[in-house]
Amino acid sequence: MNMALAGLVILALGDSHMAGRDYLLTNLHNQLEAQGASVHSYGMCGATAGDWLYPTTVSCGRGEHNDNSPPVTDRNKQAKTWNLNELIAKHHPNLVIVELGDTMASYGSPEMPKAWIYDQVRALVGRITGQGIACVWVGPIWGNEGPPYRKTVARVRELSQFLAQTVPPCHFVDSTSFAKPGEWPTTDGQHLTEAGYKAWGANIVAAIDRLKNQQALR
Repeated sequence: MNMALAGLVILALGDSHMAGRDYLLTNLHNQLEAQGASVHSYGMCGATAGDWLYPTTVSCGRGEHNDNSPPVTDRNKQAKTWNLNELIAKHHPNLVIVELGDTMASYGSPEMPKAWIYDQVRALVGRITGQGIACVWVGPIWGNEGPPYRKTVARVRELSQFLAQTVPPCHFVDSTSFAKPGEWPTTDGQHLTEAGYKAWGANIVAAIDRLKNQQALR
């Protein structure tokens, strides 16, 4: 049995990709746990980085998954947000994984709002690293171009490159390196099939394994 992540208490935060039962909420969570980590996963549909810092509501539900308990999802369109400080105080993680990108990319708009993204990301990164906790930021996947989300290869690439420059001292995981554009099929242009989420989760875990082997998660 591979226990490469034994000793880690992981708090995983994400947007809709982490909020659905068959999404990363299960497929990343279980793969991290299988390597010996204690894992607490939380996803909020439509959430941006700032929504983890200040009280608000999310428009399309949320989900959580704690250790070996079954995942719990809530489709309430006025669900309250979780607060990062409260989750850290509750679970005492030594690693935080942040999966965020799509909700801040402004797909369909002529320009990506870089200043706004920068402020949001730096605030969340600062709140994590200011408490001496290691951090891994997982960037966006390719998805498929067109409606309803209007993702494009160019905008995903631009966002991924911008996040890579913005998230340090968090380590950046470039999800665009895991597959070619269009290689992982989606159900709606943005969200993957269950097989896609398994593949994405496995690649994220492999990246975290490498960082741990390099003693970078400190």
